[in-house]
Amino acid sequence: QVQLVESGGGLVQAGGSLRLSCLASGRTFSSYAMGWFRQAPGKEREFVAHITWGGGSTYYADSVKGRFTISRDNAKRTVYLQMNSLKPEDTAVYYCAADSIRLRVSVRPGDYDYWGQGTQVTVSS
Repeated sequence: QVQLVESGGGLVQAGGSLRLSCLASGRTFSSYAMGWFRQAPGKEREFVAHITWGGGSTYYADSVKGRFTISRDNAKRTVYLQMNSLKPEDTAVYYCAADSIRLRVSVRPGDYDYWGQGTQVTVSS
């Protein structure tokens, strides 16, 4: 069982930056691949970024590639999402998620076992 708590969301102007954090409970955090997803009002939840259990590989949605960076610190049981050059279309609730199949790289929300409660990111134009 893993519990995830996101933080770091807020209101920022276009072109600005935010850093999201996701703290995991439990001592098995390093056993999970981790992902970030987002959901805007009236839209489906969409994949943003993925990082393997050891942090050696990352994968990004085309819409954020080159602007967002996912990383993790297993000793701190935390995964991060550094978001730069933010755009109004990045406005959404951002969720972190844990996949117990740690070698899988998935963009599908249904493949993830545990989810945080989400943190709101609002980018003004």
